[in-house]
Amino acid sequence: MLKKQTVWLLTMLSLMIVLSVYYMSSPSGEDLAYLNSNGLEDETATTGAGEESTDLDASGEEVDQTMVGETEEQAMEEGEVTSSTSSDELFATIRMQLTNERSMEMERWEDVVASSSATTDEKEEAYERLQEIKSVSTKEMILEETLKSEKGYTDVLVRSTDQDIVVTVKADELSKTEANNIMQMARDEFGMMEVQVKYQPSSS
Repeated sequence: MLKKQTVWLLTMLSLMIVLSVYYMSSPSGEDLAYLNSNGLEDETATTGAGEESTDLDASGEEVDQTMVGETEEQAMEEGEVTSSTSSDELFATIRMQLTNERSMEMERWEDVVASSSATTDEKEEAYERLQEIKSVSTKEMILEETLKSEKGYTDVLVRSTDQDIVVTVKADELSKTEANNIMQMARDEFGMMEVQVKYQPSSS
């Protein structure tokens, strides 16, 4: 128990250090870019704010939608503004948070598997959960590496939830065709799930 608490404290301390450096170095004014709740560009499968984009629903059919990004003032009011020059730190911070959350979840299921008081059904469920987490993490890594090697993105962040797959690529712009290609690659890896494609401008 003490070891788990120590690992958790060290992880959170590292996260605080990264965030502290980021906030101290973030510029203001014209260098600020509005981001959504994940700190990423508020554009999904689009070439720019207000332009029409083509998305795909769960059945694979095309769905036309118009994405309009929020204003910088609105983003500032929500505390969601960050600098486009911080994309490296942003990706690293999100990855660290995701890794920490999954590590803690895996520890909980491992405790159930090792517990002498847990029933056979509880242990089987815990084991299945562990395998699911490992499988999802592997698929995320495969898709990230495939997009970087085949499409040439400098960095890619893939996050899988029970509801959808969120793919964020580091790019200054993203065309409709590129977004749809990414969606298809994500579905090839994860199956027919909802896919969100976003982009984050590269560090200048």
